[in-house]
Amino acid sequence: MPVPVPRQRETPAPENGQAVLTAAAPPLAQATPQAVSQATSHTTPLTLLVIEDDPAGGLTVPEILDVDGHRIRLRTARNLTEAARLLTPDVHCILLDLALPDTGPRTAAAAAADVDQLANLRQVLRLAPRHAVLVLTAEEDAERAAEAVRVGAQDFLFRDELDGRLLSRAIRYAVERKRADIAQYKLAESKLRAQENARLERGLLPNPLLEGSDLRFAARYRPGRSRALLGGDFYDTVRTPDGTVHAMIGDVCGHGPDEAALGVELRIAWRALTLAGLCGDDLLATLQQVLEVERPCEEIFATLCTVDISPDGRRAGLCLAGHPAPLISRPGRPARLLPYENSGPALGLLPKARWPRRQVELGGAWNLMLYTDGLIEGRIGEGKERLGQDGMVEMINRHLDEGLRGENLLEAAVTEARRLNGGELTDDVAVVLLSRGAS
Repeated sequence: MPVPVPRQRETPAPENGQAVLTAAAPPLAQATPQAVSQATSHTTPLTLLVIEDDPAGGLTVPEILDVDGHRIRLRTARNLTEAARLLTPDVHCILLDLALPDTGPRTAAAAAADVDQLANLRQVLRLAPRHAVLVLTAEEDAERAAEAVRVGAQDFLFRDELDGRLLSRAIRYAVERKRADIAQYKLAESKLRAQENARLERGLLPNPLLEGSDLRFAARYRPGRSRALLGGDFYDTVRTPDGTVHAMIGDVCGHGPDEAALGVELRIAWRALTLAGLCGDDLLATLQQVLEVERPCEEIFATLCTVDISPDGRRAGLCLAGHPAPLISRPGRPARLLPYENSGPALGLLPKARWPRRQVELGGAWNLMLYTDGLIEGRIGEGKERLGQDGMVEMINRHLDEGLRGENLLEAAVTEARRLNGGELTDDVAVVLLSRGAS
């Protein structure tokens, strides 16, 4: 029995003289998800694409109305090739006749056994993953109709029971159910991403191992809001058995799960190598080997800053691998950058590179701040000027004069950098502060 819906060429025009059927829009493959979402809005009448091959044209349903009383627009296709051409973003629902001959590609095993009775439906679902799909079948074929719903259709209809009112209601139900399914999928995806973020954060931003040290530790991390995942910023601080406190901060170039995972690997490798006694050039050379083996492509590199503070806390060794130099402040003196001449290249850029270790005097009381370039690369106002290291030093000195220390100092610095940028910073920001003797 033919499908009881009119052909596109046979659909009469409404009284206002405008065609009910719309002109062909760009193919779905060229449409963005946003365009598909906008096309399913209630502000425009619903559009139904019917896929069936009855050459007689089918029976005419007098009128199919949506919930707002608008006439549901109809399109028809005799096969899946024609359907793919008509499947534009303004289509909300598809009605597929399960009796449609299978003309799509099939595996040799399926063709030989003739067992895939839902091959057309599976192809439609691949063509239109964001569209609601109804299937039409005979009442005696209820088992296959139920299987179609399990495969991914929103509902099934029996030919002998179909009328305009039932079809209208089924279309509205299918469209809303598909919207709910997509929303549920996005929610589940968001939860998985949050869980992934939490796992990455635990790896990138660990608890310091400072038992027995008189140094105070503070840290802040703010992810860039241009993406959902954490970037490749990472840091760590440990105290070795000889009383030396080792601290580092690093940044893997790029953003995304691969870069974040590589940051976790480098941080864990740094902690293990440091606890095993490596320091300075030997440590960084080994980390470069880890990066070269683990990075997803040869273009990935990482910057790194390491300091090893003597047991008495009065001096430190500094190594820079393409990373901004730390900032030091002492009571009664303005903050300044530690010397950064003769620093080595970022990890992963040059084979057999060297990273000189420079000895610096800290004094009896000090604050030492390590940071990633996300803090200094934010813009100042609407122009192209960036905060930069000089601007950061000036900002930190101002906050120190206001009496801010520790966690409060870091929070104020990150907040002001964001304010100067006119909104969230595009890159991740990690800041570590080690303090000794200073209130």
